[in-house]
Amino acid sequence: MRRSIVIDPAALPPLREVIARHGLSASKALGQNFLFDAQLLGRIARIPGDIAGAEVLEVGPGPGGLTRALLAQGARVTAIERDRRCIPALAELAAAYPDRLRVIEGDATEIDASSLFEGAPHIVSNLPYNVGTALLIGWLSSEWLPWWQSLTLMFQREVADRIVATPGTDAYGRLAVLSQWRSAARIAMPVHRSAFTPPPKVMSAVVHITPLPAPAGVALPALERLTAAAFGQRRKMLRQSLRGLPGALAALEAEGVEATRRAETLSVAEFVEVARRLSA
Repeated sequence: MRRSIVIDPAALPPLREVIARHGLSASKALGQNFLFDAQLLGRIARIPGDIAGAEVLEVGPGPGGLTRALLAQGARVTAIERDRRCIPALAELAAAYPDRLRVIEGDATEIDASSLFEGAPHIVSNLPYNVGTALLIGWLSSEWLPWWQSLTLMFQREVADRIVATPGTDAYGRLAVLSQWRSAARIAMPVHRSAFTPPPKVMSAVVHITPLPAPAGVALPALERLTAAAFGQRRKMLRQSLRGLPGALAALEAEGVEATRRAETLSVAEFVEVARRLSA
């Protein structure tokens, strides 16, 4: 049984003091927005469950607000940070938690994060807005079952809604199907724009995703081609939007899906069944 390894956060200097001492400010170019509320950060760190002794990957830790919360829960954190201005502040945090924080300077979109871990880490991040969706798609497109245990990620509320959307809603589209066909996705908590420094123009939300066994006989490329064609012309009937995809209309007919329907009316399960026929 793992035992909680908790260090009193009060023993660390306030995050605002660390930021002021290192002359840090959120970079708009890097999609940064800092969180200072320790209670809020603690709630985010607890979303994956008991992480005492567990490996956690954090992308874009900035000055280390969420990193502190993850370490306080007993996690062993690997943090990938592109902004070299933040590295000294993170190094101080690593010194306060010996052998519990590994800081890697670099671009997470160019690093093979799976190679950094012997086991399957939880991924917990307040993702930079400008790369968040791309990172998510990469993690969802990995070999399955994936190399990670769960994803706990901060997104703009609009993106979060698209990830968990249900059929028949305006937010439902390719991202929802890709997120839900072999994983469970939910909005774990909303986050008001006023919680950030500087406050973004939009609201945010934390999404929690856990992997499920992949449906047998379905190839991801087939599902991607199907959803790209279907949602590429989402207001048109499927008989029009899918006519350029070989075998798609026949697959619809074989599954009993009316070609007069529109993409947003198909459930994730229906997309999966049609994709299975295209994968054969």
